[in-house]
Amino acid sequence: MRVVFTKGPWTSYHIAVHRETGAALAPRGGPGGHPYLPHDLVHFLVEAEAGIELGVYGRLAAGDNGLFWPADPAERAKAARRRKSKRAKSSPQARADMARSEELAGIALPVWEVRHGHARELPVYVTAGEIPPVVDRIVSRFDDYADRWHTLPVGGSLTLTW
Repeated sequence: MRVVFTKGPWTSYHIAVHRETGAALAPRGGPGGHPYLPHDLVHFLVEAEAGIELGVYGRLAAGDNGLFWPADPAERAKAARRRKSKRAKSSPQARADMARSEELAGIALPVWEVRHGHARELPVYVTAGEIPPVVDRIVSRFDDYADRWHTLPVGGSLTLTW
């Protein structure tokens, strides 16, 4: 699966997912908010580095639509019906993987920001002595992409493969 992050003005961005399993997905806008590491890029890097199988991107690769909608209107209507019936049916592993993705993203991004001088200290919920070792590897992945993203012109993209 290929995921294309396209930079918008300020801290906005769009995401397009090109996959072999499941309906073709319409691109969507991301929540923005960070000039170096867009939220959805953070989750991609966290899940890839930590080996999270059923986080956002693992589910997308397996055919789930996640936060995306099918590009085809007929498929979109089917997906809306399925979403209503599947809301409470995610597996324990899927819920645990999503929670792990959120937890690691919530730790790794502030660690990266402190190390690069974008923040003075870690938030109170991050205790420096309790940072899992995988966070250092994730922060290294952030290092690989942060400046590349920051220097992209509006309309420029990064393509990552899951």
